[in-house]
Amino acid sequence: METAVTERVPSPPAKGEVLIELKHIYKIYYLGGEEIRASDDVNLTICRGEFVAIVGKSGSGKSTLMNIIGALDVPTRGEYYLGGEDVSDMTDKELAHIRNKMIGFIFQQYNLLPKLNILENVELPLLYAGLGSAERRERAMASLKKVGLEEKWRNFPNQLSGGQQQRVSIARALAGTPSLILADEPTGALDSRTSRDVLNFLKQLNDEGNTIVMITHDNSIAVEAKRVVRIADGKINFDGDVKDYVSIIQAGA
Repeated sequence: METAVTERVPSPPAKGEVLIELKHIYKIYYLGGEEIRASDDVNLTICRGEFVAIVGKSGSGKSTLMNIIGALDVPTRGEYYLGGEDVSDMTDKELAHIRNKMIGFIFQQYNLLPKLNILENVELPLLYAGLGSAERRERAMASLKKVGLEEKWRNFPNQLSGGQQQRVSIARALAGTPSLILADEPTGALDSRTSRDVLNFLKQLNDEGNTIVMITHDNSIAVEAKRVVRIADGKINFDGDVKDYVSIIQAGA
């Protein structure tokens, strides 16, 4: 069951170099003549090296916010800066370039191509980036080694467990050395033990300096991050340290 969270003014950004800056972001749809604000005056700053969970129930606006942060969509109005670049009104081609250059995606359903072996799957974003075959293979193998799957590089996705496929997804996200790792419900298709392994790996990546934004509907997953941003009705109603969030949940506020 979702626990109500007392509305709280967003915290000031953590000290450090700003990577993500959202200013008065709105995403508005019209359905049957009714205005739907999937994002409603969202202001958010995330610095390099943070591990932030964006949490909210279905229909809260968290997926809309993820799509904007991931340069998969643009806001109706407002400003979004990623690494200092204004991506608020970029064309589809420009957005694709930003995604490939700056963002590594980890998806709930892995999104691996079944007819490619796992090395070829990890190489894909590097291919789109225009890297030569030798460099692609070297970087993809290094990423697979990082997640402990270098010996299985010839295997196809259906020859791996769910946890192993998610590790391939993580390796693919890392291969392009992105500025941001965006994880969309990364444990949603996994059992509890494998989920724990994936979360521990994300924590390790963050400890190594990677910036991670994780989208989830589950408070028990959100509290594995260092900072929690709670979305409800398209607005941020909590933004703060995970310890404060845990205290609020425990208090039943």
